[in-house]
Amino acid sequence: MALGDLMASRFSQSSVAVSNHLDECSSHGDGDLSSHRRDRDSDAASSSYANATATTSMAYFPQNILLCELRHDAFEACAPSGPSDSGLVSKWRPRDRMKTGCVALVLCLNISVDPPDVIKISPCARMECWIDPFSMAPQKALEMIGKNLSAQYERWQPKARCKYQLDPTVEEVKKLCNTCRKYAKSERVLFHYNGHGVPKPTANGEIWLFNKSYTQYIPLPISDLDSWLKTPSIYVFDCSAAGMIVKAFIELHDWNASVSSGSARDCILLAACEALETLPQSAEFPADVFTSCLTTPIKMALRWFCTRSLLRESLDYSLIDKIPGRQNDRKTLLGELNWIFTAVTDTIAWNVLPHDLFQRLFRQDLLVASLFRNFLLAERIMRSANCSPISHPILPPTHQHHMWDAWDMAAEICLSQLKSLVDDPNAEFQPSPFFTEQLTAFEVWLDHGSENKKPPEQLPIVLQIPASPIKVTLIFCVSAYFEQMEHKIIGLSSVRAFSLNADGM
Repeated sequence: MALGDLMASRFSQSSVAVSNHLDECSSHGDGDLSSHRRDRDSDAASSSYANATATTSMAYFPQNILLCELRHDAFEACAPSGPSDSGLVSKWRPRDRMKTGCVALVLCLNISVDPPDVIKISPCARMECWIDPFSMAPQKALEMIGKNLSAQYERWQPKARCKYQLDPTVEEVKKLCNTCRKYAKSERVLFHYNGHGVPKPTANGEIWLFNKSYTQYIPLPISDLDSWLKTPSIYVFDCSAAGMIVKAFIELHDWNASVSSGSARDCILLAACEALETLPQSAEFPADVFTSCLTTPIKMALRWFCTRSLLRESLDYSLIDKIPGRQNDRKTLLGELNWIFTAVTDTIAWNVLPHDLFQRLFRQDLLVASLFRNFLLAERIMRSANCSPISHPILPPTHQHHMWDAWDMAAEICLSQLKSLVDDPNAEFQPSPFFTEQLTAFEVWLDHGSENKKPPEQLPIVLQIPASPIKVTLIFCVSAYFEQMEHKIIGLSSVRAFSLNADGM
């Protein structure tokens, strides 16, 4: 059954129309203004829903006056649209929005020279940004890897300025950090460090760079890096024993907080593994598996899934690089996969994180939200290789969340069409039933939900459905439900904020 048909059948069982309900609501206004609003809403409702929802119902909610109190309009009218010194911020709008304005990439690969504290297996992981560095001259490979990583970040934040340094010295990194902070001003700066060609971080939290002649490894204290990039900032550390750096950062910020009365630093950390762990070396993975998960999640997820899927005998790895479509076009295979992946990771995060932490990591900054969605994938994939990515703020384990099963099924259905779509460009793409199935599960919750039950875990997925009269009706019904139940976990503000942000993230 089509999604529209499913929702239409859901809400077409009562004779009470949405326009009638809106008319009742408008009667709670005062004077001519209320009369004018009632006439306007009645005309709009009758014209918009003449064919689709002439008999749209509120069958699953008592026929009471909902969302019609003056406070719903009055609060919006008097509250500012952004941050305020008084703390009065509209609960219907996202707060404290931020943007990552600059991305600093530091790659310490020293291709063809292994670090002294790393013993590699044979065969071992080699790919960096999906490039085999041993397939060409080292310097050319290094430059291509830098350009590829910059392009991968630009896809997630096109307006951010990306700058990179390849096998740099301490002075070159300092100049890069100061330039990025100057350009970003009060916006967030992202610092990405790939340390696959240098020793592991020290117990004091120092990372390694080079001298000018590449004859020595030079340590860079985390305190210096923090003083150059300042705040707000987000760090990505892709190296063995990356947990050492996270531990040093936390200790540094705790010490600064104890001796200073200033506000806490806005610093987010993503690290490839814990302090005593080494990055996976299996040829099954790229050498920069953590970076690949963060910057090319669909490609990484499908490559990892194919080795575990029933399709592994019939699916060629090279076909994954030929998936037709664009990530922002939901009517194509690549767009469908990206849409489903976003919905699944959002849902996992929404169900396991505290509300404030979810808003900070998944709704405040577009690039940070993308990285944390992809971080959930990195945790799933790298834990299968006995490696545990970590973050600050700390996230609870999500690698065994049951929503990953839904992603696996959707990915397998999409991949089953891949060969025919690649062979025949005119072949018709069949959308996945993922969203219809999740909507059915949401309907079951609506039928049997109560104020004593947990919120519906499918809500983030439902709100990812493209805008339509059916979606508008659904959001109204969900809002009315929570208003009546006076739910303590999800308020109207959460439902509205999620619906406003879901398509834009």
